[in-house]
Amino acid sequence: MMRKSLGVLAATGLMASALAVPTMAQDSRVVTIPEGEPIKLGMMFVTSGANAVLGEDQEIGVEVAKADRGQLLGHDIELILQDSLCTPEGGAQAAQALTSDPDVIGIVGPTCSGAVDGAAQIISEAGLTHISGSSTAPALTNPDREDRFAGTLRTAWSDAVQGKVVAEYVFNELGLTKAASIHDGSIYAESLVGVFGDEFEALGGEITLATAVNDGQTDMVQALTNVAESGPELLYFPIFTDEGGFIVDQAADVAGMEGVTLFGSDGLFSMAFIEAAGPNVQDMYLSASNFDLLADTYPAMLERYLEIGNVDAPLAPFHGHTYDASNIIFDAVEAVGVVNDDGSLSIDLGELRSAIYATTDHPGVTGTLTCTESGDCGAAIIGVYQVGADTVEDGVFPPTLVWPAE
Repeated sequence: MMRKSLGVLAATGLMASALAVPTMAQDSRVVTIPEGEPIKLGMMFVTSGANAVLGEDQEIGVEVAKADRGQLLGHDIELILQDSLCTPEGGAQAAQALTSDPDVIGIVGPTCSGAVDGAAQIISEAGLTHISGSSTAPALTNPDREDRFAGTLRTAWSDAVQGKVVAEYVFNELGLTKAASIHDGSIYAESLVGVFGDEFEALGGEITLATAVNDGQTDMVQALTNVAESGPELLYFPIFTDEGGFIVDQAADVAGMEGVTLFGSDGLFSMAFIEAAGPNVQDMYLSASNFDLLADTYPAMLERYLEIGNVDAPLAPFHGHTYDASNIIFDAVEAVGVVNDDGSLSIDLGELRSAIYATTDHPGVTGTLTCTESGDCGAAIIGVYQVGADTVEDGVFPPTLVWPAE
């Protein structure tokens, strides 16, 4: 895949004040693209470390959208990639790099909710708009959140939905009433276990222990010992590749974890995690996008994804959501772009932002998408998968969908 990288600049912290409405000042910036020059679209994905597979999955999704679109109003599309890691600091660095280019008209990403927290103010104050295809923390689009910035949208679901689905599946389908949880301190994981816990208790379940591990932690024995001593039937840990792999691998050696069901979410939905976890991952549950319920245009998009990405199977669950995010931006460019007499193209970034927020009934591969005033555009179609021997031994991915039943 073709990439162009801007230099990474110094990180900038997230400040307290914020815009609470998706509007622009009357003097919003206009980007003018000369005839024959490309339209620049930024990408902010995690592209290094154990979670890089999540970003690679999304980058292919954007590449497919670019290939499908061809040109926008007579101009080629140039993609500029920045590694937003999976942290606020990484998000801030990537945002600084992309917003320093005056010709970037919008951004797809970041991958992780934490990176959105670091990037949102920088992007907003630069007059740009970004759409994440994977950041799911409920707070990011909460209209009552004081530090929510204009110009932040997503085509992924909110974990207010995903956490509820997991709780209901565990309680109603698995028939388990005692659960423990582990998060890693990220806004994504902490929010998701919070929703799960609240919903599980509302159903009549008991949270025996809610605990945490650190990002980068490798020894999970003490945390797992504490979990085992609390007496759960299930452990829910919606974290990321490395830490999740260590938990699964080490759980088999901790007394009291025998028979405890393991459950993760979309941050672990990749072969990279399956391989990191080892054979103990068999029979574990994962929640992610329900591929079976996506739009009838998804299979054709998936074929192009496999070809352009040169992969045999989806790498992670968010390529379709990122494909849709790209096309929402492309549609908005075509709606507000002005072709000038000299062949140049002018794009008012304020009008572009308004057009993105005004998206209604967009025919995406993940569903029919309409954006709310607070930036939620995604169709919340969640499935529950179980890892079988075919995935562990033969690399068949995605794992088996077990809910909803046909």
